[in-house]
Amino acid sequence: MFKIVRKEYLNPEVIRIDVEAPLIARKRKAGQFVVLRVFETSERFPLTIVDSDPEAGTITLIYQVVGRSTVELAGLTVGETIQDVLGPLGHPTEVKKVGTVVAVGGGVGIALLYPIAKAMADAGNHVVSILGARNKDLLILAEEMAEISDRTEIITDDGSSGRKGLVTEPLREYIESGGSADQVVVVGPAIMMKAVVALTKPKAIPTLVSLNPIMVDGTGMCGGCRVSVGGETKFACVDGPEFDGLQVDFDELMHRQRFYLEEEERSSHYCKLNPRRKT
Repeated sequence: MFKIVRKEYLNPEVIRIDVEAPLIARKRKAGQFVVLRVFETSERFPLTIVDSDPEAGTITLIYQVVGRSTVELAGLTVGETIQDVLGPLGHPTEVKKVGTVVAVGGGVGIALLYPIAKAMADAGNHVVSILGARNKDLLILAEEMAEISDRTEIITDDGSSGRKGLVTEPLREYIESGGSADQVVVVGPAIMMKAVVALTKPKAIPTLVSLNPIMVDGTGMCGGCRVSVGGETKFACVDGPEFDGLQVDFDELMHRQRFYLEEEERSSHYCKLNPRRKT
């Protein structure tokens, strides 16, 4: 059993928890994830390890309440336990000093971006962060990202925080103005990652994408995270979760994401029928 020792709402639907998992806390590296099972009868689902405290023996997880599994997890309070937490899984981020790293995150993807950007900063890179959300209330980890970045720009769809627009706009301006970009890292909705790659590919800027958002069970068995990279079939959960974005077939990826729309709708319906949250 894995005890929840801290729980915090970052906004009405996004929750940060610290979970006792000493072995995982000692072993995990940036970019890796865990697979959880809330109760014995629950389904398995993956969450990125946002941070860890090896001395305290805890890992930090951030998730959005969107379906049955996350509703079950949101129902647990501090002191209660999660049935299973398996990890660390996935290939760690390849971290090295390259110069300037531009980190682009959208929505809950910022939670996945944070450990990567932090590792890049710790390796001595100059980090430029571009963070996007629909509005200021849905923006997460802005302060934490600013602390590890040399420059941070906030973008919201409605202009309620930072400038109004999409994350691709400041990225385009930065690239066209001759800003240094030795590597771009982007995490967010597939359509956003595709749009970023459309900007970096003509300039041949190395672009790392994290495909955690498309993973389902984290084992490679369901096929939900199957993706073509450089013409080869890969699975985000066992071959990734990070890939060369310039080689990813995003059109195929987004088409495959629609395969589970019916199941996702049923899960969302469960969420609406079980609105109770515990602090």
